Parts: sequence; structure tokens; C-alpha cells
Amino acid sequence: MNSLVSVIMPYYNKKDYFFESISSVLNQTHTNLEIIIVYDDENKNDLEHIKNCFKNDTRVKIIFNDNNKGASYSRNKAISIAQGKYIAFLDCDDYWKINKTEIQLKFMTNHDYDFSHTTYHVINQNGKIIGTIKAREILEYEKLLQSCDVGLSSVILKRELLNDIKFPELKTKEDFVLWLRLAKKSVILFGIDEPLMFWRQTPNSLSSSIIQKLKDAFKVYYLYEKKNISYSIFCVIRLSIHALIKKINL
Repeated sequence: MNSLVSVIMPYYNKKDYFFESISSVLNQTHTNLEIIIVYDDENKNDLEHIKNCFKNDTRVKIIFNDNNKGASYSRNKAISIAQGKYIAFLDCDDYWKINKTEIQLKFMTNHDYDFSHTTYHVINQNGKIIGTIKAREILEYEKLLQSCDVGLSSVILKRELLNDIKFPELKTKEDFVLWLRLAKKSVILFGIDEPLMFWRQTPNSLSSSIIQKLKDAFKVYYLYEKKNISYSIFCVIRLSIHALIKKINL
């Protein structure tokens, strides 16, 4: 099982964490990788640092946005040129265990799954583990609607699943919309209960903005899932309660 995996990494202002992130990909036990870094910052000050981190490894390519377009646009752009049979996502402040890709691909091949995600450790900005989020085995649409329990940087999926689906232009929750669309198409979203990824919680990240999250969560249900206003508000409250419980349990 030596399929090409395209690893998509949008880059914006993550200089402090990038080396650890890219190194975790370059050192994977599964070596047949295409790594697409989407440089999403009109300021090119970090470019030399980025290039030094992978030292001319021919598996890495950098593509550029004209200006800051956001993670959704960057991922969609990379997907459009990706050559791999599989796509993996990694945000530039997260990182993987060294055998993550190998374990997931073997599992997906043995069980004929097109999508998998994993349990992951939550770390703080200093890299200390502060909690673990467990991957639930199978997430069907109605269950996923209640709580987004898929860690983006843990996902590997078949490229063909994204032929007619894209990330929406949201600041947060954009991955939630994508997973819901796949679940509605009866794609099995299988969770491997093994911590293979480290997700970094930083105080100034978009994902930590509560107001932005609430706004985008409402858009997920009302605009993208076409629920009515009252049910959308209910879903946002339910999602927030699940998120709070996860945070308390970290």
C-alpha cells in the first residue's frame, strides 16, 4: 500500500510552529507524499524560513495567494492541483505522530473506507498536552449535526470525494460544513481511536474566537444545512454545550 497522499498545509503567520509541523510530515513512515504549502500572506518575510525548514525536499511545493484569502480558499486551491489518491490536511501549528499516515492508510485499505479521522491530543502554545479528544467510531449525519467531533488535521480521505464538494468561505467551522456534506452523501466518517495528531490551542487563533464561532455555527445550520431559524438557534446552543463539555473534560 504505497498510494500517493497529498498533504495540504495553508500557511499564515505560523512561523513559531511551522518547523515542528512540516517535520512531522517529512519524517512520516509512509514516504510517498506530495506536500502542498499554500502561502496565504502577502507579507513574504516568513518565506525564507519556510524553505529552510524542508531543505529542498522535492516532495514539497509552495503555491501563493495574491493576498490573504483564508484557509478555505487555500485548501480548495491546493485540492484543485493535488495529484494524490488521498488528501490529508494539516494546519501549520498542528503536527502528526511519525506513523500517522501509514496507520490510517492501512486501516482504510483493510476496511475499504474512503474517509478516516483519529483521536488527537490537545496541546497548548508551549507544546504541553492538556487533553485528548476521542474519535467516535462512526459519525452519521444526525450525530455529526449535534457536535463536530472531527479534527481537521487528523483527516485522510480519498481525493475523489472532493470532486464536487469544496470548503465554504467561512472563517471558522468551514470543515464542519464539509464533513456534513459528506455524511449526507452517506460517506462513512470513521474514527480511529488512536491519538495520532497534536492540535495546538493558541489564545489568538480564529478557532478560539467565541463570537466568530457562534456566528459561523449559525451559518452552518441556517445557510448551508437549510434549517429554519429556530432550529438553527437550537442547534447552535446544542453545539456550544457539547463544545463546553469537551473543554471541561480536557
